[in-house]
Amino acid sequence: MCRWIAYSGTPIFLSRVLFDTRHSLIDQSLHSRLGVETTNGDGFGIGWYVPDVDTPAVLRDTGPAWNDRNLHDVAHHVRSGMFFAHIRATTGTAVQQTNCHPFRRDRWLWMHNGAISEYGRLRRDLALAVDPALFAEIEGSTDSELMFYLALTFGLDEDPPAAVARMAGLVEETGHRHGVRHPLQMTVAVADGERLWVFRYSSERASRSLFVSAEVDALRALHPDVDFLRQVSEDTRLVVSEPLGDLPGAWKEVPENSFGVI
Repeated sequence: MCRWIAYSGTPIFLSRVLFDTRHSLIDQSLHSRLGVETTNGDGFGIGWYVPDVDTPAVLRDTGPAWNDRNLHDVAHHVRSGMFFAHIRATTGTAVQQTNCHPFRRDRWLWMHNGAISEYGRLRRDLALAVDPALFAEIEGSTDSELMFYLALTFGLDEDPPAAVARMAGLVEETGHRHGVRHPLQMTVAVADGERLWVFRYSSERASRSLFVSAEVDALRALHPDVDFLRQVSEDTRLVVSEPLGDLPGAWKEVPENSFGVI
């Protein structure tokens, strides 16, 4: 499985959450506490939005995040008000750049933690459901990217929650037809540069961990000496696979079988 972070709010340097927190995403790449694997070293990726550019930037590579000099340099020099970061632990597909998250199409970014069970058996049927006009754009071999293109096929541009629900329903229907008891495990983040949607769902109702940061004004009242809380706006939010630190009251678990929008 994988670990990821999605940020929306006051523009900050990416390094503030990738490197500077006690249990940062880089620390999680070596010492995950809540993931299936302790080490997530099968590639990484970041994607970020900047003003006056229609599409997000993406940096992805196949090496481990903890010793990538380019990631360190970019994170300490790029400031953004909406960004994704992902560290990968493959569930069976190849370790290659086109399989690293986040995935991008036009203004959209998508990243995923989880898996389609017995993906090799289901892959052909699911791929045939992708809009032929989109199919040629699929570059990698992961279930995560195929889920993205299914969501695009099912109307991500118009209604992201409905599109993701239709994608999940198709995966489950296809899996059950092939005798797979619990076809889908997912926490997903998807953004268009203005809004960020997050989803937590699994066929067995035992989804991978996902947390959202508490309201900034409430945290300021609890922790008036924390500089970061004084520097960001009240609408700033982080959604994470694992809490980035142990600050009391800072994190709320995203409920099972739910989605949220920032």
